[in-house]
Amino acid sequence: MLKFERVHPKMMTVAAIMVGLLQRHRFRVMRRIAAPMVGGMVTSTVLTLLVIPVIYAWVKGRRVK
Repeated sequence: MLKFERVHPKMMTVAAIMVGLLQRHRFRVMRRIAAPMVGGMVTSTVLTLLVIPVIYAWVKGRRVK
């Protein structure tokens, strides 16, 4: 089960970084840097909020049986 105590801090961190990156994305120099960083933030969020809890539940369920 997803713990909702982790959702708010993670989403606030991701939102702040994404807003900062997207504002700087207008500059020619930042375009090459911002795109991979935005992708990394999305991947990090999915990993932290979805993949790790599912793997943890799966491993925990195997041990109980």
